[in-house]
Amino acid sequence: MKVYKPPFNIRKIDLFPSIFLAGSIENGSADDWQTKFIEEFADIEKGIILNPRRDEWDSSWEQSKNNPNFKGQVEWELYGLENSTLIVMYFDPNTKSQISLLELGLHMRSRKVIVCCPDGYIKKGNVDVTCGFYRIPVYKTFEQLIDAVKLIVT
Repeated sequence: MKVYKPPFNIRKIDLFPSIFLAGSIENGSADDWQTKFIEEFADIEKGIILNPRRDEWDSSWEQSKNNPNFKGQVEWELYGLENSTLIVMYFDPNTKSQISLLELGLHMRSRKVIVCCPDGYIKKGNVDVTCGFYRIPVYKTFEQLIDAVKLIVT
């Protein structure tokens, strides 16, 4: 699968089929699960992976709509989430991932979300109950998530 990261202009490409890697980043304090995910799908030719983990992220950027770098990152993610065919969410137990919770809430009704929420994640109960209510699959391990996504895309 071909991988795109910000600031690449994804508005000019066909995003079918595509997987958006939503979930824990927390300015680099989360495990780089996105790279592990991408490695698992490296031999699949058809499709696109949208990875929001920006190579040149600068944690000193002011998180403000007036900061063009920050605003561009957020808009890239919003466009990718809205236009991807599958949203994969991973909640790292060592993070709070408030923005990931926001994104989950925004896209639960789309029926294109699949979640991995391991034991130890601070809001696991909320994720499990809410996903259950909306019939969103939740996996406890990264390996289970990978297996589930492979069944969808292969």
